[in-house]
Amino acid sequence: MKWGAPTPGRPVTGRVVVPGSKSATARGYVLAALADGPSTLTGVLDARDTRLMRAGLSALGVGFVDAGDGVVRVDPPARFVPGAVEVGLAGTVMRFLPPIAALASGRSSFSGDAEASARPVFPLLDGLRQVGVRVDHPEGLPFAVCGAGGVPGGEATIDASGSSQFVSGLLLASARFDGGLTLRHEGPPLPSPAYIGMTVEMLRRRGVLVEATGPTSWRVEPGAIAASDEAIETDLVNAATFLAAGMVTGGTVELAWPAVTLQAGDAILAALEAFGARVTRLPDAVRVTADGLTGADVDLVDAAELTPIATALAVLADGPSRLRGVAHIRHHETDRLAALAAEFGALGADVRETADGLQITPGRLTGAEFHTYADHRMAHAAAVVGLAVDGVVLDDVSCTTKTIADFPRLWEGLVGG
Repeated sequence: MKWGAPTPGRPVTGRVVVPGSKSATARGYVLAALADGPSTLTGVLDARDTRLMRAGLSALGVGFVDAGDGVVRVDPPARFVPGAVEVGLAGTVMRFLPPIAALASGRSSFSGDAEASARPVFPLLDGLRQVGVRVDHPEGLPFAVCGAGGVPGGEATIDASGSSQFVSGLLLASARFDGGLTLRHEGPPLPSPAYIGMTVEMLRRRGVLVEATGPTSWRVEPGAIAASDEAIETDLVNAATFLAAGMVTGGTVELAWPAVTLQAGDAILAALEAFGARVTRLPDAVRVTADGLTGADVDLVDAAELTPIATALAVLADGPSRLRGVAHIRHHETDRLAALAAEFGALGADVRETADGLQITPGRLTGAEFHTYADHRMAHAAAVVGLAVDGVVLDDVSCTTKTIADFPRLWEGLVGG
């Protein structure tokens, strides 16, 4: 569905409620499914990725009961069953559910969107192979996990430089492996370490004995995963998209922001400040404004998902910018570095790929069709730049349902349609 990004022509001021974190919702569902009793999750995200996660877990025998707006009870099965899992374009489904499928007795198939076939998954599946699981066609989608009713566990060494989800996917289920798991990463630097930290902390909250035995190694002891009711945080990368509206237009946007978070909250706010944001921290909220955007040199290794929004801010800034530490986003929903260079280049900016990011020089921007590549973050970036550049038209805004059920309505409610 094509959508013209609104250009309000005035400062955007307001407060917005952003849905729950996709990352925390996915981990919450998985851990509740593996637990020793029912759990109730509140504030869960209801969007395409999380619906796919629920459907995939349901196919493996997990029960779900909707108990109110954003409230879901998760009933783990006595035994997981083999099933057919549709991952869509969700990396969390593709990488978090194979270890659960390995606990079932039988063959579980995994398939997804055409674009998902380009997303890497082999290191995760190879890790499963090393701890005693048979996987058919582990090179990528479609593949199948052949469970034997349990996983021996033990030691695995993988190259997780392509995605921190390879580590998280193995850690999440490994307390249910007979011998637990000793996991090591060997290869180029790990991307997005904050997400591994989220995984470890959520495991510990459910009583799992997990420790980092080195900078890139972990040990999870076998044992029960405790049932636990849990509240899901606001998605802070999605929140940053809306905060950017205040920055770009010289207005002020306020939204809920947890005082203590499992996400890379400080890194996200620091990146916005680098581009000229004035951030006011309130009890459980933040308020952001700016008098103009400045070029910045920003290492986004802890907040790589922010790269599209940072690029939108950079092309509107008063000087050149450099974004670093995000080479791995070439393997996200699309090759984000190539896509950002192409689409913002078509608007008139000079955006060039580097080994680990982008070099950005602003130019005279004009409106044009902006291709989203079925990537919600690309769509968010187009919406942000459209605040200042009239005539930006997204070729397909429906991809934003991946993490926000109705992004156009929420965005237009803040900035005007």
